[in-house]
This record gives sequence, C-alpha cells and structure tokens, in this order.
Amino acid sequence: MSTYPPPNDLVPATLDATQWDQLEPLYKSLQERPLSCAGCLESLLLDRSELDAAASEGAADLYIEMTCHTDDESVTKRYLDHVRDVQPPLKEAGFQLDRRIVQSPFVDDLDQERYGVLVRNMEADVKIFREENIPLSTQDTELGTKYDEICGAMSVEFRGEEYTMPQMGKFLQDNDRETRGEAWAATINRRFQDHEAIDGIYDEMVAVRNRIGLNADCEDFRDYMFKAMHRFDYTPADCEAFHKGVEKLCVPLQHATNRQRQGALGLSTLRPWDLEVDIKGRSPLLPFEGADDLVAKTSGLFHRMDSGLGTLFDRLRGGGCLDLDSRKGKAPGGYQYNRDRRRIPFIFMNAAGLQRDVETMVHEAGHAFHSMLSEEEPLVAYRHAPIEFAEVASMSMELLAHPFLDEFYTAEEADRARRQHLEGIVNTLCWIATIDAYQHWIYTHPDHTRDQRDIYWLELHARFGPDVDWSGFEDQRAKFWHKQLHLFGVPFYYIEYGIAQLGALQLWSQYRRDPDRALANYRRAMALGGSKPLPQLFEAAELRFDFGPGMMELLMDDVQEALEAVPV
Repeated sequence: MSTYPPPNDLVPATLDATQWDQLEPLYKSLQERPLSCAGCLESLLLDRSELDAAASEGAADLYIEMTCHTDDESVTKRYLDHVRDVQPPLKEAGFQLDRRIVQSPFVDDLDQERYGVLVRNMEADVKIFREENIPLSTQDTELGTKYDEICGAMSVEFRGEEYTMPQMGKFLQDNDRETRGEAWAATINRRFQDHEAIDGIYDEMVAVRNRIGLNADCEDFRDYMFKAMHRFDYTPADCEAFHKGVEKLCVPLQHATNRQRQGALGLSTLRPWDLEVDIKGRSPLLPFEGADDLVAKTSGLFHRMDSGLGTLFDRLRGGGCLDLDSRKGKAPGGYQYNRDRRRIPFIFMNAAGLQRDVETMVHEAGHAFHSMLSEEEPLVAYRHAPIEFAEVASMSMELLAHPFLDEFYTAEEADRARRQHLEGIVNTLCWIATIDAYQHWIYTHPDHTRDQRDIYWLELHARFGPDVDWSGFEDQRAKFWHKQLHLFGVPFYYIEYGIAQLGALQLWSQYRRDPDRALANYRRAMALGGSKPLPQLFEAAELRFDFGPGMMELLMDDVQEALEAVPV
C-alpha cells in the first residue's frame, strides 16, 4: 500500500487548502506555466490533479464536520465561509485551467486512451461555464445548508422520550398497530411543521437553478444538468422509458406484495404505518447494538465474502473514518466522502439499530471500496467514477452480503432480512421513478406554483407509490417529497440509483452462479475508477449498460424467483 499524499513539488505538505489565499498562488502558477509540448501538458494535468485533490479534501473536511454538528454555529459558519469565500474563486480557477487545457495546441497529442475521458469532461464543463453562475451556485449551496439545519434540528417527543427522525423508524416495525400509527403520525406531523420553511427554500432553489440553466444557454435546468453531470450516454427520453418500465414491471410486484401483506395481517385497509411490520407478528429485527457492534459484525461479513474486501473494510476502523450513530444535531441521511489528498474515505450515517442500517453500512462500505480500489490512480478526476457506476459499487455490496447476514442474525432472521431487502429493491425502484419524474417536471415547468407542484407530486405518488390509505393525512402526503434530501442538496442525482440498481442486480445474478468470477469482475471494474466511458465501466464488470424495460423484466424475474425461494 502506498503512502498518501505523495510528495509533490507544487503542493506543500503544510498547505491549508481551506484558505483561498494559500490556494490562489498555486493555481495562478499553473495558469502561467509555459506549455511547449504534450509532455508539458501532461505534467500540468498531474500537478493540477494534486492541487485539486488538496482543495477537494479541504472542502470535504469542512462538510463532514458541518454534517456531524449541525447544531454548532461555529462549525456551520466555517463551512459557509468556505462556500462563499473559497468555492467561487476555486470554480473560476478551475474553469480557467480547463479552458487552457482544452484549447492547448497539444491537447490532441495526448494519449487519447489515457486522457480522452478527462478531456471530454473538461470540454463539456467549459461549454456550460458562466461566471455569473458562480454566485448563484453559492446561493444554491447556502439554501441546501438551511434545509440540512432544519432537518438536523427535527426530533419527536414520543411517549415521554425524545427521538431523532431516524430513531423513530424502529416503531414502524412494532407489532402493536396503535404504536405504529402513533409513531408514524408523530414523525410525519413533525416534518410537516416545517413545510412552509422547506417549501420556501425549494421555491428559491428552483428559481436559482432555472437561472443557472438559462445563463448557460441551455433550454432549462434539466438540459443544463444533463450536460453538467456528463450524461453523454443517455437522454431524458431514456429516463422516461425507465419510468414506464417501473410502472409496468415493478409497481404490480409492489402491489402484489402489499396485498399479500394486507391479507396476512388481516387488515381491511392497509395504512402507511403497516408496510414495515413483520407479517407473522415476529419481533423487529435488531441486528446490532451501537456503532461498535455494527462495525465488528460488518467486518466479519466482508472477511467471509472476500478476504481482500475484509482487509479494506478494516482500514476504515483505524480512526477518523466513521460517524455512524444517530443523534440530534446530525444532518439526515448517509454518505461516503473520500478525502482526496490523503485518499482516506469517510462514512457518515444515522444508525438506529435496524436492518436498513446494515444495508446502509454495507452500501457506504461499497463506495469506500471503490475509492480504495482506485486509490493508486494518479488523476483525482479518475478516482471518481460516474455516479451511475459508483452506485453499482455500493448497491452490489447490499446484495452480495445476503449469504453472510448470519453475522447479524439467526438463520430464520437472515431469511427475513433477505426478503426485506429484495422487497425493498422493488419499492426503491418505484420511489426512484417517482423522484426522477418529479424533478423532470419541476425543472421543465419552472414557473409552477406550490399547489401545482403538490398536485403533480400526488399524481406521481399515485402512479408509482404503494396502494395504501392515506386518509386523514392528505396534506402531509402532498409534502411527502420534503423528506428526500437529494431534491434539495443534489438536484437530478437520483436516476443513477435506478441505473445502478439494475447493474447491481446483474452482478448479483453473476454472483449466484459464480461468486469468484463476480468478485473478480467487481474488483477489476472498480479499480478503473472513472477512467473509461460509462458503458465500458459496466463492460469491465461483465454488465450491460441498459436500464430499459427489457433488462428490467429479466432482473425482476430474478428477484421474483429469489423471493419465492426465501421463506416468508
């Protein structure tokens, strides 16, 4: 294993990359460096990569600290100061270097097999860059931080105790229906308390994002984001085909599962709080007690799956890589963030002792494996894969973990967990279609009103959602999208989960036939990082880049077959 960061003449070891006055002269020196040959341009790319990695890591450290301590004003201030004072000139400096590189007379002399993807991405970024969008991007990030602060402050008083929103999830698995109903209502009503503020944030976001798209001479923000996210290999029409495939193939499977659930529970009507309880009245799955137990059991799981992956996971236990327990004052959700200079991943989540936390843990570990398997790549841009493939790294681990869930459970409990996960994949594909279709409408109708927005949401929720009775909570249902943090923090980042889920299901099918081959394919493809076009990354793992109805039908048949083999 190499030592990071590697020595670099341009980037001093003592650099504080959170300060623009320390970064600026280094970027300026790259901008002014003479370029007289292809070799000179290649050296510039490598030095620029180390500087970009340092700047990225500075931002990562501040973001990590902020999400871990949303209730600490000084931490939030440091992050927002960076957003306002460092990220704008950093984006400008990055654009100037991108433009210099793609306009260099030597760019065509570079090895296209090696640098083709990098140059293609830079050219796309240069085409849509507008200086007037820098302050708008800053404003958008600040609005996202407001959303995080609102959500981070949410807690629920329930039967005399205070719980975070993730912690309330455990009550939805309680066998007492009254408890479930009270807990669900308390949680959704708590979120609804802030609906005016959250709607206000989203109103501003949509306006700012629409202006960003128009400034870049794009048709709308959707058009802009397809270019900004380097979606070279698919179109909005492909996304709409995915939505139709989900409607045809996944929604009926979801509804059939829910009818089975309703019958098993002996209910005349299925309510939103009836979807997670065990249909045989068994106690909720309790796979671990606290973060230390979660980490120890996950380590055992990965060592059994593949000794190499187990060793990689244990590197995360060395300190400074994990913040896992749910607590008040943490941002919602979970993520893996790579510190690009030191090449050390960080995993953040809000564990509450549930099966979904096991899934989140192995999911984020998959992202960390991707980072570590590609860590020897010199170019930081290539240490980050397209999101559509990055999520294959993580979602595959959720599925490949199935044979080893006895690290957490008895044999019967492990079957329950596998069934929960497979049914959850179907439900998730339905939710992905909902969120993606919603964003397509939002940004192609930027002048919509709040009421129009809610009406369209309800149409989509009826089209893709579970067939349950929301009576008495109609207003809350219209705002149910407020819980989806991607809509606020990372717009248009969601269809990738659907594309990747179908890739992960393909790898799972491989694994069921030939585990060694599937794991070798996984390691080989992940080691490529983002150095190849998206379809070639899929090919490296012997997967097809295909998220149309035909592929979906094959994979849903596999899921149905697996569900039939797992005891209820």
